[in-house]
Amino acid sequence: MQVRQGRFLFSVALVVALLLITAGTLAAQDVRFNFMPGTDFSKYHTYKWVAIEGGAHPNQIMDAEIKQSVDSQLASKGMTKTDSDKADLYVGYQIAVDQQKQWNAWGTGRGFGGGMGTATSSTIDIGTLVLDMYDPGTKQLVWTGNATKTLDPSSNQEKNMKNLNKAMAKLLKNYPPKQK
Repeated sequence: MQVRQGRFLFSVALVVALLLITAGTLAAQDVRFNFMPGTDFSKYHTYKWVAIEGGAHPNQIMDAEIKQSVDSQLASKGMTKTDSDKADLYVGYQIAVDQQKQWNAWGTGRGFGGGMGTATSSTIDIGTLVLDMYDPGTKQLVWTGNATKTLDPSSNQEKNMKNLNKAMAKLLKNYPPKQK
């Protein structure tokens, strides 16, 4: 009797752990950034939006939302947006929406292999946004960052905006980068 109860509790704990790991993995936004060593970021005060040729871009509404979210973060860093070609920094972005398998499982795990269980899979969209900053004088990329699990074209607009703002805050937390 104790062996069966122990196996049952172990099975339940295993299923719960798998579900928590799956949920945590799917919900977490991942951000990464890199920058050109030796760049003096203190000289950048103004920026201009530019289109990255060949990059994938969303519809006009999502384009405006992305720019609004980035503008808000850069403004909080003391930067000013301009339409002038004399901007200190050019900023552009591109997006990608990939698909990933999601597994959902449950089981009763009673007895010696006599339990019941099931596992189902579904495909979810994982949106990545890549943000690049260029020095117009040197025509070089000086900062790049990407945020995954940021865009979901099938989600509602309010949820997308909250997710996007959270991702851009997390990504641009490291701008300007701290240099040694």
